Parts: sequence; C-alpha cells; structure tokens
Amino acid sequence: MRIATWNVNSVNARLPTVLAWLEAAQPDVVGLQEIKCLDEKFPREAIEDLGYNIETHGQKSYNGVALLSKHPMSDVRRGLPGVDASGHEAEVEQARYIEAVIETSRPVRVGCLYLPNGNPIGTAKFAYKLAWFDRLQAHARTLLADEEAFTLCGDYNVIPTPEDARNPSAWVGDALYQPESQAAFRALRHLGLYDAGELGKQPPGTFTFWDYQAGAWQRDHGIRIDFHLLSPQAADRFRGVETHREARDMDKPSDHVPVVVDLED
Repeated sequence: MRIATWNVNSVNARLPTVLAWLEAAQPDVVGLQEIKCLDEKFPREAIEDLGYNIETHGQKSYNGVALLSKHPMSDVRRGLPGVDASGHEAEVEQARYIEAVIETSRPVRVGCLYLPNGNPIGTAKFAYKLAWFDRLQAHARTLLADEEAFTLCGDYNVIPTPEDARNPSAWVGDALYQPESQAAFRALRHLGLYDAGELGKQPPGTFTFWDYQAGAWQRDHGIRIDFHLLSPQAADRFRGVETHREARDMDKPSDHVPVVVDLED
C-alpha cells in the first residue's frame, strides 16, 4: 500500500498539478494539507474520476486537510481530540487534522495533519503550536495503546535537526527551528514512533520544502518538514519511502513535495 502525504498549498489553485501527480504516481492513499477551501469547494469530481474516495475537513481560505483513498474508509475523525489552553476545542477554528481507517485485508489507520506554523515566536501563535503538539502527543498515546498499524503523516512545521536544512543558520529565528519545537517533535517520536525517512535511510539533503522566495528551489535551500511517523505495527510492514522531489519542478508547483511510504499489504 502506497500512502502519500503532500501539502498542496491550495488544491484548487494547483488542481492540474495535483491530478497530474496522482495519475503518474498512483498512490493508494493520500493525505493532503493546506487544501484552503471549504468542504463543498473541494474539487471532488475531478479526483473521484481517478478512483479515489474522499474525506475532507476544510476551512475557507486557510488550513484544511483531506484524505483520498482507493479503498473504503471507516472511522473517519475530523479534528484533533483535546482542547486548547483556554479550554475550548481549538479545531472549531482551525481545520488541521483528519483521520480514517483504510479498509483493506490488513487495515491501516492514517492520520493527516497540518501542524501550526507558530510564527512569530514569543506570540500566542507559538504557544498554540506547542499546545497543538501536546494534543497530538496525547492522541498518539491513545492510538499506540490500540496496537494498530498507523501513520501520522503531514506537514509538521518543524526542522528537527541541523541536517534537515541546507542552511540551518537561516532558520534560527523561525518557529520551525526553535528548541521547544524540536523537543516537542522528539517527545512525539520517543513515544515509540518511527520516522519513515530514517527507516528508508534517506540521505541528508532529502528535503520536502523550498520557499518560493529568494531562489530557494534553484539554490536547493530546502528543509525537511513533512513526515510519516509510523506505529511499530506499521513499521513492521515498511518496504520503502520516496520523496518526490521532481514535483517541485512541475507547472505551478506547491512549495512542498509528496512523501510516499510503501507498506506491505
């Protein structure tokens, strides 16, 4: 089973690019982030024509996540469980998480997430990022207790180590590279999750994001911020991982590229 994660940076603005990649890569399941549209504005028909079932958790103009699957989906959950620092369900405001069980002979649960950016640091936005990480960690504990095969995949908006950036010094003042962000990512992994990129022994410089500004793509000033974190049961089925760098050079590309993990059926 080929499971992809991709921050498409507006599914409607980049629909021809998305459709072209889906047709070429033929993933079985895709978690999309930053679809940037309400559920009713999602280009459902064009993607269904490629054989996908679709579940969305959209939001006008910002955020938004979706799951596409060539297999039936069940136990669909929209919104990350838990509450924000004020005691309110933060997902009412920001659509950042969707999850479903992919129903095959060996089911896999896929959680698709778009973690808050958190900039600028020292503001409520950074506090919200760390609080969201806490909620994600709590949810991961619950999933691990069920001993299912699952991936928590998506745009984590964190640069975990200096090796995950071409030019680490350029990110010192950014929320993605703060010690608190890195510590939260480590804490999540240390629950017992496996980074597919590490399992697949991807070399340093396997980046997933290049900014549109300052010639970042042309100079290969990339960062790795898109991940599949696998449960032990999913890691046991791991066969490989691919980062589709070529997608950054497509017509009207996203600033992120797809990351595809291959699990035994």
